[in-house]
Amino acid sequence: MPADPILTPEQVHATALSIARQQYPSGAIPWYAAFDGYPAGHVDAWNHIEAAMALTVAGLTGPARRAYAWLRDQQRHDGSWPAKWEDERVTETGGESNHAAYIAVGMWHELLVTGDEEYVRGMWPVVRRAVDYVLTLRTPRGDIKWIRFEDGTPGEETLLTGCSSIHQALRCAVALAERLGEPRPDWELAADQLGHVIAHHPEAFADKSRWSMDWYYPILGGAVRGERAAALIEAQWDTFVVPELGCRCVSDQPWVTGAETCELIMALDAAGDPRALTLFGQIQFLRHEDGSYWTGWQFRDQRHFPGDRSTYTAAAVVLAADALYGLTPAARIFKEIAGRPLGPVAPADPVACGCAQVPART
Repeated sequence: MPADPILTPEQVHATALSIARQQYPSGAIPWYAAFDGYPAGHVDAWNHIEAAMALTVAGLTGPARRAYAWLRDQQRHDGSWPAKWEDERVTETGGESNHAAYIAVGMWHELLVTGDEEYVRGMWPVVRRAVDYVLTLRTPRGDIKWIRFEDGTPGEETLLTGCSSIHQALRCAVALAERLGEPRPDWELAADQLGHVIAHHPEAFADKSRWSMDWYYPILGGAVRGERAAALIEAQWDTFVVPELGCRCVSDQPWVTGAETCELIMALDAAGDPRALTLFGQIQFLRHEDGSYWTGWQFRDQRHFPGDRSTYTAAAVVLAADALYGLTPAARIFKEIAGRPLGPVAPADPVACGCAQVPART
């Protein structure tokens, strides 16, 4: 860590504590606690896992393990989780694919930071069921539908941000399987094909281009790297980055958000772009004195928007600090998996996606 970091380890720890303070006794982590007469935010599996990862970075193993135990107990027989809980009651029943997949990232992260293989082995059935569920939503081309509804029908769309996150998750799942002596070459082939579709077939995905996540997530999830990543960053930089403030959540609204800015920071860091550190410094104006972070800033009206201090924003800050400063052995989780670069490969079966000209894997 540099002698004068933007955030000290003590400040990172305070931010993680702000997450732990909002955790329910059950272990669930809502988007934000109740405030000023407003009810607490909802819980979803993806943001819950991200928050648990941040707790682990800060050494808050007890709260992190309670979070993962809650997730284990809430998993359904098919391997999925409900899309949303409010006041700890399920309010949206569909099982989103990227929500299910992210437990593989959480467990790989837990293994890297704690070295506790026995614990991760105990959670392995949860990961295995979740990843197998995700792959039931895979199309012949290799992209993955975003949800399966309660009646069993899949959603019509595939989403670029979700699939990019799933790409990283599949890489983590493959590494876990190999570490635990249960290799899953079918998962690796699925990751290869999905990464190729993300990088080369934009027509596969619903148009969500007004959202900044669709801009940087192909890089953050590892499907786009090198010169193509640099070109992608430059193509939309002025659309989404507001000078001296951070990254917009959506291109047509006058607000920047801490979580999206920190995810962009991690994508920039993974791509070797030095602007990552500059952005990390700029976003600190959202920091509260207790270590939590305001979700966003409406720069036209000069006010916090939407007015809460969210656990997922705090989590993104902690993970970005780890990526930039190497606080834990998991600092490179957005750069490499099991010592191999988290980057694109040619698909195992390029004919399946109509891209037979792609060179074969070597």
